[in-house]
Amino acid sequence: MLKPERKLSKAADAMPLLERAGVEGKPGKYRKKEIIFGQGSPSDTLFYLEEGRLKLATVSRQGKEAIFAILPAGSFFGEGCLAGHTVHVATATALTDCSVLAFTKKQVLAAIRKNPDFAEFFITYLLQRNARVEEDLVDQLFNSSEKRLARVLLLLAQFGKEEVADAIPVTHETLARMIGTTRPRVSFFMKKFRRLGLIDHEKGLRIHPSLLTMVLRD
Repeated sequence: MLKPERKLSKAADAMPLLERAGVEGKPGKYRKKEIIFGQGSPSDTLFYLEEGRLKLATVSRQGKEAIFAILPAGSFFGEGCLAGHTVHVATATALTDCSVLAFTKKQVLAAIRKNPDFAEFFITYLLQRNARVEEDLVDQLFNSSEKRLARVLLLLAQFGKEEVADAIPVTHETLARMIGTTRPRVSFFMKKFRRLGLIDHEKGLRIHPSLLTMVLRD
């Protein structure tokens, strides 16, 4: 079942914790479609997305792309370096103009050791990310493509948060690669959702909470 997402990390929450640990990130700006890091490139940096949205995708040897995450502002990414990964297993690409902070592996490990508040914050964040991956796997194995699409749209709209989410900058092709189906199939369901009043495209793609009924339906 899809559960409302508990607000864990925003720049206003994470940055003071890092500052108290004496850690300063290197700022970076990326334009829409610009690559932040590529699959197979050296992994020695933890990133924090201050503004914008980005996607994480992996390409197989046969050239097939799988998009396994679209991250909103207030997300860490590139955390594999902390687990001993020497290269990135995915490519991070800006979906909108993005503002990013980069922290070296050494800086982050020192912050975890010196600042219990940041350590608790970061561990909780990673545990929730891991739980989300498990939920995604169950969703992929047992639910129909229609339900998978509805769940992804609700997650992208940050269902359950108090703030009203911005319009979602995502194409039907991207959605298809996220849920493991074809673009025409996604287009068919999107038209259905729109006809039922569950989404609208008047000012970009916006998701209505009533879409949850599609996920909960037997």
